[in-house]
Amino acid sequence: MSGHGHGHGHGGGHGCCEAEHEPAERGLEYGLYRHIDIEKLQCLNESRDGDGKLVFKPWDQRTDREKFVESDADEELLFNIPFTGSVKLKGIIISGEDDESHPAEMRLYKNIPQMSFDDTSREPEQAFRLNRDALAELEYPTKIARFSNVNHLSIHIPRNFGADSTRVYYIGLRGQYAEAHRHEVTICNYEAAANPADHKVETITPQTHFIS
Repeated sequence: MSGHGHGHGHGGGHGCCEAEHEPAERGLEYGLYRHIDIEKLQCLNESRDGDGKLVFKPWDQRTDREKFVESDADEELLFNIPFTGSVKLKGIIISGEDDESHPAEMRLYKNIPQMSFDDTSREPEQAFRLNRDALAELEYPTKIARFSNVNHLSIHIPRNFGADSTRVYYIGLRGQYAEAHRHEVTICNYEAAANPADHKVETITPQTHFIS
């Protein structure tokens, strides 16, 4: 009973344990899978090539057991997920079998394309201990300030609950999507290319630094 008092009061209605609440709206919120560059998505240590792409599916298919990914050599999996624009990631659901093959930990990294298992020794942006969630009901909220400008997300699953291999049926990503914001770069270049004789150029240069 007392374990659910950590909703931080922003807007109410998206706290934990509200899977029943407005399912249609919740399904829309979990629409970021549509903005994954699925052809370039990689899953390292998958037992069958291409299966890692199958777990990023529509909300109404989240309990489907036909499509899944299973780890191969050991219990680790590493998903490299490129988006077609910029994403503000707000929450993740990860669902597996209700047994020891379910992921027990998840580590998130942002904007490290082609990440390998060697790279997972670095500090993640955020890490979660996971509960078994065969019905895809538990959302893990991200620290939004750290995930507000994500072009590439890596999800590392280092261990499960004791099985030889890890099985994942569904990974849901909740958040907001924006087209690749080239217009900011255009504005930046335009300002930086303004009249070179203009003595204000020094004040413009730092702006280009922050945008890059």
